[in-house]
Amino acid sequence: MINTQLKPFNATAYKNGEFVEISEKDVLGKWSVFFFYPADFTFVCPTELGDVADKYEELQSRGVEVFSVSTDTHFTHKAWHDSSETIGKIKYFMVGDQTGNITNNFNVMREGQGLADRATFLIDPEGTIQAMEITAEGIGRDAEDLLRKVKAAQYVAAHPGEVCPAKWKEGEATLAPSLDLVGKI
Repeated sequence: MINTQLKPFNATAYKNGEFVEISEKDVLGKWSVFFFYPADFTFVCPTELGDVADKYEELQSRGVEVFSVSTDTHFTHKAWHDSSETIGKIKYFMVGDQTGNITNNFNVMREGQGLADRATFLIDPEGTIQAMEITAEGIGRDAEDLLRKVKAAQYVAAHPGEVCPAKWKEGEATLAPSLDLVGKI
C-alpha cells in the first residue's frame, strides 16, 4: 500500500453537526489521515478516536485533515457523537462506509465480518500513501506517534535527500543517505 494512490470514493460523513458528502477530491491537495476502526459504541475505538480528537488542532495547524472511517452509517456516527462525551469532542470527519467501498479500497475489511481493521493511513497532498499502521483488535493506537509520523513525512517531503531516523522528533538531526554513511550508523 505504501506509495500507492488513493482510490476514488464517495461517502457521507458527519462533521460539525452536519452530514456532508465527501470524495477523494476532498483529500487531494492536503495531507490527510484515514483512521479506520471496527465499530461505533465499542471499547477501544472511542479511546483512540478521543486521542486523535485531542491532537486534531495540532494536526490542523500542520495542514492535515482527519477522516475516521467505520462501516457504520453517518446516522450512527451522529448518534454516538451526541451520546458520548469522548466522541462529542470530535471535530474531524466521521465517515460512514456502510458499503465497504473505502474500507476495501484500503484493503482493511475483515473477511466475512463487514468491519474495518484498526488501521491508519497517512496520505500526502498528491494522494500517495506515505505511512500506514494496522493493529490487532485489542491494541489501541497512539495519536502522539501518529503526529510524530506526520511531522517526519512532512519533513522528508520538504527536504529531498534527507531521512528521519528511528524515534526522530521535530528539530532533531536527520540523515542524508550516502556511501559515506554505510556501516557507520
